[in-house]
Amino acid sequence: MVLSSWNDSVHFCSWFGVTCHPDDSNPSRVMSLALNRQRLVGTLSPYIGNLTSLQGLSLLDNSFRGEIPQELGNLLLLRHLNLSANYFTGEIPLNLTRCFRLSFLFPIPPEIGTLYKIQYLRLGTNKLTGQLPPSLGNLSMLIDFGVAYNGLVGSIPERYGQLSSLKMFIVGVNQLSGVVPESLFNLSSLNMMTLTMNQFQGTLPQDIGFTLPNLQMFAISSNAFTGNIPASFCNASGLQMLNMNRNHFQGRLPDCLGNLPALGELDAAANNLGSNSTGDFAFLKSLANCSQLTRVGVAENNLGGQVPDFLANLSASTFKQLFLGVNQATGFIPAGLQNLLRLTDLDLTTNLFTGPIPSFLGKLPNLQRVGLAGNQLSGQVPSSIGNLTQLFELDISFNELQGNLPADISRAQKLVLLDVSSNKLDGMVPPEIMQLATLSKLLNLSWTSFTGNLPGGAWKLQSLTSLDLSHNNFTGEIPAEIGGCKGLVYLYLQSNSFTGKIPEALASLAGIEQMDLSHNRLTGTIPLPLQNIHSLQYLNLSFNDLGGEVPTGGIFSNTSILSLGGANAMLCGGVSQLHLPKCRVTQKNNTRKSLKVKLSIILVPSLFLSLLVVLGIFFYYMSSRRSNKQKVFDDLGLGKLAAVSYKDLHQATNGFSAANSIGSGGFGIVFKGVLEHTETLVAIKVLRNGDKKVDKSLKAECNALRNVRHRNLVRLITYCSSLDYKGNNFNALWLHHFDDDGNPNLSMIQRLNIALDVATALHYLHELNGGVSIIHCDLKPSNVLLDADMVAHVSDFGLAMLLSTEVDHHSSLSGSKTSSLGVKGTIGYAPPGN
Repeated sequence: MVLSSWNDSVHFCSWFGVTCHPDDSNPSRVMSLALNRQRLVGTLSPYIGNLTSLQGLSLLDNSFRGEIPQELGNLLLLRHLNLSANYFTGEIPLNLTRCFRLSFLFPIPPEIGTLYKIQYLRLGTNKLTGQLPPSLGNLSMLIDFGVAYNGLVGSIPERYGQLSSLKMFIVGVNQLSGVVPESLFNLSSLNMMTLTMNQFQGTLPQDIGFTLPNLQMFAISSNAFTGNIPASFCNASGLQMLNMNRNHFQGRLPDCLGNLPALGELDAAANNLGSNSTGDFAFLKSLANCSQLTRVGVAENNLGGQVPDFLANLSASTFKQLFLGVNQATGFIPAGLQNLLRLTDLDLTTNLFTGPIPSFLGKLPNLQRVGLAGNQLSGQVPSSIGNLTQLFELDISFNELQGNLPADISRAQKLVLLDVSSNKLDGMVPPEIMQLATLSKLLNLSWTSFTGNLPGGAWKLQSLTSLDLSHNNFTGEIPAEIGGCKGLVYLYLQSNSFTGKIPEALASLAGIEQMDLSHNRLTGTIPLPLQNIHSLQYLNLSFNDLGGEVPTGGIFSNTSILSLGGANAMLCGGVSQLHLPKCRVTQKNNTRKSLKVKLSIILVPSLFLSLLVVLGIFFYYMSSRRSNKQKVFDDLGLGKLAAVSYKDLHQATNGFSAANSIGSGGFGIVFKGVLEHTETLVAIKVLRNGDKKVDKSLKAECNALRNVRHRNLVRLITYCSSLDYKGNNFNALWLHHFDDDGNPNLSMIQRLNIALDVATALHYLHELNGGVSIIHCDLKPSNVLLDADMVAHVSDFGLAMLLSTEVDHHSSLSGSKTSSLGVKGTIGYAPPGN
């Protein structure tokens, strides 16, 4: 602190900022106090009024607050007073009018008109309120008047047009309004007029360049002026700055601005200039004569037509900034730009430019910002952009660019913003992009067609604020490296094909405010540490395949910032406002756990004994039923087969759906199905329950099939004897592997081959089966199954009869004698008799 030197060990005339009177008769009289830009705070002491010999007081650019003390009026010898760039409030002290010697004053009282000798009056960068005092118009010697960056209201008094010596009139950044007095535009001595960021309206005098011939700076941006921009400005030959952006001017810019050789800045952005026609950019041609020109800003207007190539004639030694964005410019990007070697800012956004991005941009070594977004540019992104070693921002979004994103862009080692979104770019993202440690504002690759996995390895995007990779075709897992981007505030990964789990590393993004991972294929549970990101204001995990319990703490207790719906069918739990189903296993609090333990000590022993009794009875009953069923199959010689379960068959046939039925008969239905562990299509015969004839049919078919082996007969692969889900007996035979090609059309050759296969099967059954003939008794087309090679297999032996060649009688498989009086088979078909 500078005031630390103010102590008794040193005479106050030697203190920092203090100047005493040089006259030996008054060696201890303070003549000047200057403490500019010393970070002083607090209020200005009223005791300063005791320094009656003070002639100069300057406290510029500190942090003083409160009111200016009335005691300043005691400083009758005061000539210079500068209190600007502080935080003074309230009214200007009336007593200052007693300081009639003042020639440089910052705060002005309403009676300022009595201080006739004032030449410099500046009140800028404070918090002064109220209106401009009309009496100021009496100060005929006033040269410099500045009250910018305050809270002044009202209009400019008409009497200010009497300030015949005025050169600088600076009232910008207040709340002034109304029409600027025409008399003020007649002050021929004026060389600077700044009215920016107020609420002034009306039109400019058409002869302003003649009435203000000495004008050097004219700044009226961010007001409500209307009408045309007067061509008479071209008469003010000393004009250096013409700044009139954000008003309501119409028409065209004067094409005589080349008459202003000292013009350095022209800014007419955000008006209604132009008519979207050829010639709107004609004013650029005359600017070639402005050898000091550094900046042209005409963005946000209605300028149309092609931008002339005579941009090449602008001053190559001085020109740095060109802002043409948000207009109706057409054609190619002007080739004349390549001559502007000192160009730092190029803004052509939101126009109708076509063609490729010119490779010559890579030859402009000083480019810092390039904005080409919102055009109709096509072709590939030139790798020469990587030559721009000074480039800070590159925005080429919303175009029709194609091909890969060149890895050479990463050579622009000062990039803080890269936006290539909403193009037709494809391929994989170069891993070099993730190594640009300077990227801090934005990396936007969204709404393109990038594919593949995101680059792995260590990312160097620790300072990145916004990362948008949404609406692409990215696959694979979300890289845990994103968790290393500690500066992220916005993360958008939605609408891709990311798989795997949500990385827990995302929980380390302590400053993240918005995170969208929706519309992917993410699985697993929601990482519990995510609930500790207290900065989150929006979290979207919807339309994934997430499951498990939703956390309830931290951000997950605020449903207004969460989106979890859509396809996440396995999510459960969470706070009640999410309306998710309860999880099957939930964690109880300690009190309920304790109660549960106490109850279990009393109830478990008695319940356990009761349960043992019930289970014993149940298993005895079930084992009895199963042993009886198993005995049937053992008696039929099927015990050696590995039985399948009812559950397997239920799943294979889609719950024995009618859509899977391929035939039915008196004893049951044949279904097609795919067993999960075989993944092959099979035929499964399910027998009707509770009929003695069915039991006989089961025995008949098992006896017929257990020993036969022939390529044209179905083979008994395995069986199922169990209980269905309702506790009823269930019997089924897995008979056949076959192919379901859905083709019912058979050629004559195929039909003949099928008939031969059937005849061959019957010959085997009747003559070649080890001395026992098998009579099918129900041969028909629906009992002939075809495999993938169109080989026929005779099936359904539920009515079959065995005929022994060693005895002189035949019997059915049930052991009873048969007779031709009982007709077997399907109606319309007569089987062989005795």
